[in-house]
Amino acid sequence: MDRKKRIVCTVTNDLNFDQRMIRICTSLTTAGYAVLLVGRKLPDSIPLAQLPFQQKRFTCFFQRGKFFYLEFNLRLFFFLLFKRAELVCAIDLDTLLAGFLASKISGKKLVYDAHEYYTEVPELVHRKREQRIWEYLADAIIPRVTYAYTVCESLAEIFKEKYGTSFTVIRNLPFRMTTEIKEITPSNPAILLYQGALNDGRGIAEVLRVLPKLENVILRLAGEGDLSAELRALTRKLKLEDRVEFLGRVRPEELKKMTPQVTIGLNLLENKGLNYYYSLANKAFDYIQAELPAIHMNFPEYQKINAEYEVAILVNDLSEKALCGAIQKLLQDANLYQRLKTNCQKAKIEYTWEKESRRLVAFYQNVFAD
Repeated sequence: MDRKKRIVCTVTNDLNFDQRMIRICTSLTTAGYAVLLVGRKLPDSIPLAQLPFQQKRFTCFFQRGKFFYLEFNLRLFFFLLFKRAELVCAIDLDTLLAGFLASKISGKKLVYDAHEYYTEVPELVHRKREQRIWEYLADAIIPRVTYAYTVCESLAEIFKEKYGTSFTVIRNLPFRMTTEIKEITPSNPAILLYQGALNDGRGIAEVLRVLPKLENVILRLAGEGDLSAELRALTRKLKLEDRVEFLGRVRPEELKKMTPQVTIGLNLLENKGLNYYYSLANKAFDYIQAELPAIHMNFPEYQKINAEYEVAILVNDLSEKALCGAIQKLLQDANLYQRLKTNCQKAKIEYTWEKESRRLVAFYQNVFAD
């Protein structure tokens, strides 16, 4: 393209650990667009990594709750209003208001990237007043959005029915990676890995509670979140300090090196709202790329993956019987473990960002051509 078309992508989180947005912005930059990713700076944020696209973080006075969202969207609105760009991509509902209003006033094109079913996240499901506010916002804006995409077929179908807006599906897949798998031996304790936010409904506390029932097994938690302090306290209460490793926030490049060196990947979501039930977490594909057998919930999108490739054990609930049974089955049944690992090797060829990014680039080409 003669002059690079400028895209501003907006999120409310820190930028260093957002693997999805790093992939998206890198691919758009490679395709010839000038990309700026906007997020926020937390009190414990580390310096931004050098990446192919531009990055900016707001330092907010409020860190959470309604005042944070008001402050962030107000600052984001004025920033977008006067920022020279042809297109704004609002990621999730918590940045859509600012993007929508700024695009209407300034004439910029607007893309809505629905990473999740925002009004059905666990943090809102049991807070009906706050949920109604977000639902009102979604009902008011999403039907007026022309260009949108989401991460799986289930959500695309729900959004089409609910809002009348068509959503393209662009899955949150990782880059293809090569791995060196660490073998399970008696001298090497089996390692369970959870990667992602330590938030409500992720099944982490349930795994901690069953860990004493499992011999020669340790748990690694790569991430931080709302329950960080609570989970550390539970670890102390259960006297599991020598068997649980809190790794904190781990940069994506470090996580890629770490994941193939563990034994089982965990992706355990409580059915606390439709966002989790219809989720398709990026960690599921990260485990596949690492050739790592995993344990997922028996939810629709994971059923689809397992029906095609069988890369994981699916559990119906987070009871002690279900979790212990799944973990012990993978550790004790060498044939099953090897079969899942072999299937991961096949699936990783299909589930790659190298392939999925073509859909992303084609989507933006169509938006700009319209």
